[in-house]
Amino acid sequence: MNWERIEGNWKQLKGKMKEQWGKLTDDDFDVIEGRREQLAGKIQERYGIARDKAEAQVSDWSDSVQEAWFDPVDPATGRRPH
Repeated sequence: MNWERIEGNWKQLKGKMKEQWGKLTDDDFDVIEGRREQLAGKIQERYGIARDKAEAQVSDWSDSVQEAWFDPVDPATGRRPH
């Protein structure tokens, strides 16, 4: 997935990122603000891994982002249409 698309939908995708990197806090995500390099740095810091491994995790995750994650939520049902 194009990182600019991820960055533009940062708030919407935070839940998916929390599933992937549970050690990152809401404050971490607020500081990161969609910046890929900041995300890799926080992963490196929280998980105690090498920078290249953190960057590889971010790349793998961004490759797994699905278009369906961007579907709007139906205000009447609170669910995403599928």
